[in-house]
Amino acid sequence: MSIRALIILHPGFEEIEAVTPIDLLSRAGVEVVQAVLDDSRFVTGRSGISLEGTHRLIDVAEDIFEAIILPGGPGILQIRKHPLICELFQHQQAADRLIGCICAAPLLLLDASLTAGLRYTCHPTVADQLTEAIDAAVVQDGNIITSRGAGTTNQFALQLVSQLTDQATADTISASICLTS
Repeated sequence: MSIRALIILHPGFEEIEAVTPIDLLSRAGVEVVQAVLDDSRFVTGRSGISLEGTHRLIDVAEDIFEAIILPGGPGILQIRKHPLICELFQHQQAADRLIGCICAAPLLLLDASLTAGLRYTCHPTVADQLTEAIDAAVVQDGNIITSRGAGTTNQFALQLVSQLTDQATADTISASICLTS
């Protein structure tokens, strides 16, 4: 049985925060389902780069994924309190499966009522709304992994890889992309 991860592509997503996890997880042998929020398969990110989703979110909402990942970017503000994303996060948390949120995406953890008692980080621009966030590149608390932003995306993606596969796989990928500490 293959390991499956869902990444949610929303209008205005931060391209690096989407492409890097897709790439590094794929290198680790993880099947990455790229879901869009509406009927258009193409979604444009904050810098005008468009990605083509593989599925509509509504069509895969009942599937089981070992991880659900939400990239940040300014588009997060338009999808705040998105009922399906919040519901997916709540179900994922209840099943003790991974959730990954980077940049401003932890706002949807707040919207899904998952931040109480959680150690997490976020982009400084939303820290006023996520007042319990800590200043760290990547934070894992239980099954939830959060990260600060585009500059921490490699660390974020490799943490996802290590949790979905193993540390040796994450280390091999890190070396193959010449990532230095």
